[in-house]
Amino acid sequence: MPKLKCTISYDGTNYAGFQIQAHKNTIQAEIEQALRKMHKGEFVRIYASGRTDAGVHAKGQVFHFTTNLEIELPNWKKALNTLLPKDIFVHKVEIVPVDFHAQFDAVEKEYRYFVLNSNEPDVFQRNYMYYDPYHLDVKKMQNACKTFIGTYDFTSFCSMRSNVKGDKIRTIYEMSCERNGDIVEFVILGNGFLHHMVRIMVGMVLDIGSGRAHANSIEKALAKKDRREAGVTIPPEGLYLWEVIYPNKS
Repeated sequence: MPKLKCTISYDGTNYAGFQIQAHKNTIQAEIEQALRKMHKGEFVRIYASGRTDAGVHAKGQVFHFTTNLEIELPNWKKALNTLLPKDIFVHKVEIVPVDFHAQFDAVEKEYRYFVLNSNEPDVFQRNYMYYDPYHLDVKKMQNACKTFIGTYDFTSFCSMRSNVKGDKIRTIYEMSCERNGDIVEFVILGNGFLHHMVRIMVGMVLDIGSGRAHANSIEKALAKKDRREAGVTIPPEGLYLWEVIYPNKS
């Protein structure tokens, strides 16, 4: 039975997150429903690179599943996109080795976060960017981003509701921010992320950029290993799972 890997994008606005939840509309539920139709009522479980929260979007989420159907790869893409709602799109379908796992084989993930920093909000972007009306010193924010690069215990930057097993040590390979007009774009690349981690990190950098927090607040929060030291969790709307990276582009 072949194992297939799919790369998808989705608008998370109308979903309670990626992962299946009872009595709630999720990305996983929509995909598994489409696969059930293709398999004539047989249930097919998908396994994603990781979950995204309600309201979070994806440009390059990845999942895998095993199938007993023999369909040409281009036809898999066509069939799934025909059955899925318009806010979910399959970009690529590949055959992968039987031991491939979308979550456990991922070596890096890239997230991006978009902030609208203008005098007035844009109602048409309210589901796709976080609105921050404060004056932001981007140079301060760029320096603050560099503080996160490296391997640290990110307990202070993890939701207290997280049920993560094991330690909270993660490695950030890159974190940067750039302003383009009224939009500030953050890029965060790491080997793994905790629940709400990116949203808390970006929130703290924004606080430093606006003067609401001191420049050394990040170092103090990392050292304290206490969620209360790291400020608020900013909203999900500006967050995108941008890319999931596998060894040898598997």
